[in-house]
Amino acid sequence: MTTRAGGVSEGPYAGLNVGVAVGDQPQAVRSNRERVASALGATPVFLRQVHGAEVLRLRPEHGQPGAELPAADASVSTDPALGCAVQAADCLPVLFAAPGGVGAAHAGWRGLAAGVLENTLRALCEAAHCAPAQVHAWLGACIGPEAFEVGEDVLRAFGCAPRHEDQPLFAFRPDAAGRARWRADLAGLARQRLSMLGLASVGGGGWCTVSEASRFFSFRREPPGGRMVAVIRLRG
Repeated sequence: MTTRAGGVSEGPYAGLNVGVAVGDQPQAVRSNRERVASALGATPVFLRQVHGAEVLRLRPEHGQPGAELPAADASVSTDPALGCAVQAADCLPVLFAAPGGVGAAHAGWRGLAAGVLENTLRALCEAAHCAPAQVHAWLGACIGPEAFEVGEDVLRAFGCAPRHEDQPLFAFRPDAAGRARWRADLAGLARQRLSMLGLASVGGGGWCTVSEASRFFSFRREPPGGRMVAVIRLRG
């Protein structure tokens, strides 16, 4: 996963911004994406992310310049020439590695609640002909539980009945006006789901994009902000 380090963008996007729709100079973004591709040793396929749960199986045409991609928040690849890439600026990127295939998912709370991790794992196991127990996952940087304030709608999306008390992965903290609010552990919610899916191992997930301004872009801290990218490819 990239950080702000490196790159040629300036101003609020200073460093390695890979987001094309945040107001940065197009040439700077192209240069930054080329650096990512060079480091990856393959063509990273940047998705048209919509905070959903659709998964794209990458094929050669998806790696062509100017390729039109369907809306998707995850991808899987069995081709060493094509890397799975997801952009993030507070949402959680999750990378998957299995014998014969890789995957990447953009897991904000909406996508997470909608099943983007389950869908990605299913697509990866089908494409790579493997079992969930053979898959390893890595969680990237995202908004941390001290910064991620949510309301009752988020609790309900995860099947939790809003109560004025702490719950697993949701810490109750009313706001200054006394309204019910919670702090959500996005990485913890992802770990919980991945554990239930029977993965071999799950790592990462210990960085907060909001609190580490010198290291990460953050939409919540400074909208629209830049974008990082988490990428993975299959070794040939």
